[in-house]
Amino acid sequence: MDTTWIQHLNSADINEPILIAPQTWWVGSNLPNDPFQCHSYLIEHGEDSILLDPGGQLTWEATLKKIEKIIPFSKIRYFVCHHQDPDITSSLPSIDRLVSRSDAVVLSHWRANALLKHYAIRIPLECVEKNAWQLNLGQRVLQFIFTPYLHFPGAFCTFDTRSGILFSSDLFGGFTENWQLVARDESHFENIRPFHEHYMPHKDVLMHGLSKLEPLPITLIAPQHGSLIPHHLITFMFTQLKAMDCGLFLMTRSNSDFRRLSRLNRMLKDVIQSMVLHRDFKEVARSILAATEPLIPSTHIEFYAQIDEELIVHLAPETGFRGTTAHLSSEYRAFMGLPREHWHGNKIGPYMVVDLPEVQPIGDPVRGLLLPLFSHQTNLVNALVLFRLNQEIEIDDELAMILNRISEPLGVAIEREMIYQNMEKERDSIYQRSIRDPLTNLYTRVYMRDTADRLCRVHDRDVRANLVVAMMDIDHFKSVNDTYGHNCGDHVLQQVSKVLLEGIRSADIPVRMGGEEFITFLIGVNNETAKEIMERIRTRISQLRFADPMADRTITISIGLASRRIGESLEEAIKRADIALYRAKNTGRNQVVQADDNP
Repeated sequence: MDTTWIQHLNSADINEPILIAPQTWWVGSNLPNDPFQCHSYLIEHGEDSILLDPGGQLTWEATLKKIEKIIPFSKIRYFVCHHQDPDITSSLPSIDRLVSRSDAVVLSHWRANALLKHYAIRIPLECVEKNAWQLNLGQRVLQFIFTPYLHFPGAFCTFDTRSGILFSSDLFGGFTENWQLVARDESHFENIRPFHEHYMPHKDVLMHGLSKLEPLPITLIAPQHGSLIPHHLITFMFTQLKAMDCGLFLMTRSNSDFRRLSRLNRMLKDVIQSMVLHRDFKEVARSILAATEPLIPSTHIEFYAQIDEELIVHLAPETGFRGTTAHLSSEYRAFMGLPREHWHGNKIGPYMVVDLPEVQPIGDPVRGLLLPLFSHQTNLVNALVLFRLNQEIEIDDELAMILNRISEPLGVAIEREMIYQNMEKERDSIYQRSIRDPLTNLYTRVYMRDTADRLCRVHDRDVRANLVVAMMDIDHFKSVNDTYGHNCGDHVLQQVSKVLLEGIRSADIPVRMGGEEFITFLIGVNNETAKEIMERIRTRISQLRFADPMADRTITISIGLASRRIGESLEEAIKRADIALYRAKNTGRNQVVQADDNP
């Protein structure tokens, strides 16, 4: 059943019977402008030929003409009716008038037969559940597979073991706007989807029926409605059906347009799925916007989340949905904290369409769709979702219900994102505490090792990435602790560190080595510039003034500089800077001394 075969069948004259497999014919009739096409099928088997789903009064005359072009009508012994609906059974009275043989029977489930008897036909009604759910014709066996509640309690399908064709009744049926006997590709599932969403009662019921059919060696699916499904699409269609929701009319309040209900259902499913698939809230927001766009005409979505009584965080595409402090208008702020019952009790509804003049100050105001999100703990409004509409929107009862239902997963998404952002802030805080000295806010020696090694590797690859090491030591610091106490000593360390942080550039790395000793890595500067930076810091420290009891005490610092050589280890560069510091302290202190940088 290749592409050529599909093209051949789709181009065949539908006013003639069409052979779909050896001795198996499509004998249906295409009703113009009717998306609910019904198919009848004929299996040639001599005097025991079979007509499956004979059809309704609208199609019976055309079906009969096609049958008689293949075999005499009198050769049909079995009339299989997969259910009792008039589109496949209202032709039975006409058939009854034509049948002259005494062994002809109508085969259906007992539940359908209980209704078919009201046609008052002479042909006996037999139950498919007898004889082990099969019709054994010797060289051909038809198996009847019970698929209850798909779509009615006694529903079943018929599998022809000789041809491998599954006559699937309503299962795999679809709505077809344009006539197409055989499905061409995977896109046909979009015809199947709305048919099953509204016609089948529940996903569990559908899964039960599919589980019985999937193991069969099916070569072709011949449904009662829609298009035949060739072998290469069968696995795909099973997979898609198993992932689909059903019971669509459970959603309806005033609108029975199943296609719109299908779009609403898909919107709800896609919104929920985006919560599951995406961790990054930016991707969640984009997925929500894409999922809702067919029914909510918007190109922009943003969120407002209340963190506490004062703080409201704004998540919008302009900031990558990272969250910034929001200045919410008094009108919107008044919604925050409203209880669910108050919101609905005042008939505000699950949504509001509001004007957004602040986003378009010139011309007509932009309209926005505002949804409240409720905290699962307090049942109070703790967030708002705002869709900026690009056209007017009509909200019927069904869309309002869906908006109410998507507010639940959206609320979960916002709460989850706030938890993640708080966790990230806490992780960053913990990380900063681990790499920074709590007293001076300078980096620790642990951080210095990894960072300085990386800087050395960069310097080895690029001579322009010069690295100057500055070793610093507070002069006579021990006497500060001994004379004024450790509290004053800590204050001195904090003030010196503050001057150091203010005096260097953001790219430079200041580290507290321990006690009163510091080291700073100056990046991308030459010796002269490094010395100028350190001289300014040294001078500023010497100008520090302290309160009593240190009002008369001057603090100075000695500094040793060493410009790292290409290929030199970090330890060697630090050692040379330390030697320069030693010279600065031994030759008068309160000065900057340059190391001998000759190799």
